[in-house]
Amino acid sequence: MAKPKRVGHLVLNVRDQEASTKFYTEVLGFEIATERPGFGTFLTCGKIHHDLALFQAAPDAAPVQEGALGLNHMALQVEDLDMLKEYFQRLQEYGLTDLRTTDHSMTKSIYLKDPDGNGIELFCNSQDSAEEGLAEMRRPGRKNVELVLG
Repeated sequence: MAKPKRVGHLVLNVRDQEASTKFYTEVLGFEIATERPGFGTFLTCGKIHHDLALFQAAPDAAPVQEGALGLNHMALQVEDLDMLKEYFQRLQEYGLTDLRTTDHSMTKSIYLKDPDGNGIELFCNSQDSAEEGLAEMRRPGRKNVELVLG
């Protein structure tokens, strides 16, 4: 059976291309691969041509609605728990107060919203291998708990 190799990139329609580009670069640390004002910004984590694109939405585009059909959140992996803690501090300094932290046991995560209300999860793995992480995900009785970072 045919199956995809990996998720290649994500494209978000945004209300304000400039404000969203600033958020994703200055707060989350993406680099601009190329930018076309009024059309879109292509962002990279530094290894491939682009990981995320921000397209300027039409002026009458409906806002993101929590719980509606569509994207619930995207997950961005960070290197380790120390970097996750660094992000937690940076997000607070940026003025983001509606942060949720969770220890999923196979990952540790921070949940936040971008300027348009799109959900973002910043996470680091808790296991040394993908196989161990999958085994933990499938472990009967596994429960999420609050993660204390501050």
